[in-house]
Amino acid sequence: MVKYQLSVLLVALAAASSAAFLAPKPTPLQRRPLRSPNAISLAMSSSSNSSNSNSSTSRPKRTLRDRSSEEAVSLLRDIVQAAYDAGPRAAPSRTIQAYLAIARTLQDFSPIQRPGQSAEEFSTPVALRKLFERLGATYVKLGQFVASSPSLFPKEYVLEFQKCLDSTEPIEWNVVKSIIEKELGPISNNFSFIDTTPLASASIAQVHVAKLKTGEEVVIKVQKPQIDELLKADLNFIYIASRVLEFLQPDFERTSLSAVAGDVKSSMLEELDFEKEASNIEEFRNFLREQELTDSVTAPRVYSEFTTRKVLTMERLRGVSMVDAESIKSITNDPESLIVTALNTWTSSVMNMPWFHADVHSGNLLVLDDGRVGFIDFGMVGRVGENTFKAVSELSTSMALGDYEGMANAMLNMGATDEDVDVQKFGRDIEQVMVDMAMVSPDAAVVGVGNDGTVQAAISFDNEEVTNMLLKIVAVTEDNGLKLPREFGLLIKQSLYFDRYLKILAPGLDLASDTRMIALGSGTTEVEVIEVEVIV
Repeated sequence: MVKYQLSVLLVALAAASSAAFLAPKPTPLQRRPLRSPNAISLAMSSSSNSSNSNSSTSRPKRTLRDRSSEEAVSLLRDIVQAAYDAGPRAAPSRTIQAYLAIARTLQDFSPIQRPGQSAEEFSTPVALRKLFERLGATYVKLGQFVASSPSLFPKEYVLEFQKCLDSTEPIEWNVVKSIIEKELGPISNNFSFIDTTPLASASIAQVHVAKLKTGEEVVIKVQKPQIDELLKADLNFIYIASRVLEFLQPDFERTSLSAVAGDVKSSMLEELDFEKEASNIEEFRNFLREQELTDSVTAPRVYSEFTTRKVLTMERLRGVSMVDAESIKSITNDPESLIVTALNTWTSSVMNMPWFHADVHSGNLLVLDDGRVGFIDFGMVGRVGENTFKAVSELSTSMALGDYEGMANAMLNMGATDEDVDVQKFGRDIEQVMVDMAMVSPDAAVVGVGNDGTVQAAISFDNEEVTNMLLKIVAVTEDNGLKLPREFGLLIKQSLYFDRYLKILAPGLDLASDTRMIALGSGTTEVEVIEVEVIV
């Protein structure tokens, strides 16, 4: 099965060292082109379904002897190019880090423990998640890719990698200061104040609060030293390892392992370019202006004169999380309108922009002190292909009508299958998932008693719950012989986040009849229906 072959590959890669790239700098060679994400998803879908098919027309398995000299030359070129891209500096320290990470992870499950400690029960997903966290930035990001790709990886890995922590010990201020000054010049020329204690520290970057000489309060996102070399070394190794596996075992090409690895590589390296993230933010702000939404929705202003590939300076937005119902009530007496605005804005961006915000968890969607909705962190975005968008439109129309067989047909148009699908059964399965989604309620916890004697409660939901619902959707499609593209999974995951926010802030809202849900967009009937139902 494709998912388990990918998991085996992850285990093998995690145990390997980037020292494979210790090579002299060669002359750059032409790189073998990678397939687009859509092509990757469809190729995986086709290979997955064909491998499960009992058709007598399935092609015979290829062996290493079937490889041509041109294929061997292509592989060698990729290896040399990867060595050139990675460079020699990252490999030695990476080898040591890999050794220590593997040793510590093995120790967690070893029967020989220190006095007072006991070994953990061995679980491959748990062990792999621990190892990834200890291997650092590349593998943390890879773990997050696993968590966001239930259509590619087994359920137990997706759930476990939800726990993959992207937080690290902060680097020393003098190191951060040197990076800022190398990128922007002397701090005293541009900033009147920078808090030396970081607001947050993740695997790739560290964030500090600051104030410009002109008085604006900002946050500075600073890329950690040598992280680009580290990611390039690791990601090139992952890509080459998948290429070598496919070369040695040609039948693995049906799983498109190297294509998936190439997709991971390109998406992760894009996160290293803070100018790209700045461009995403500005593009979203332009979208808000075009839609005349700036009075109710915003994203941080980027200070381009203080932004480079390694330093991003942007406006500091002060607010609370979209799940902090009690705090939101102190900001506005109409929280329902806030979540409707956030939902409509995101949906309209899916329809009208070339990409969409692909990580709208509660930390990235804020209610600001002035009552506006704030979208932050545009490092992770998704792109919807034309075929997927058309199928989503059909899906939305069917959802609005309560036509579950229509939803099934829309998903068939979106995915890939070599099998005859029982549309009626598929429709019944989808209906059951929708019923299960409607029955999920947010958690309420008593947090105190007010001065007037009233009980105060905090309402929240578990991110794992969102993932479980997404896994149910994936399971239903796979059980009916269908493989959906990854971008659809990203869309649905964001939709499930909004579904939870609606249950917290607008539990009585009827999406199908509330006229506010069709206030945005181009005004056409088709777009209005999508705006109502593409989300939940």
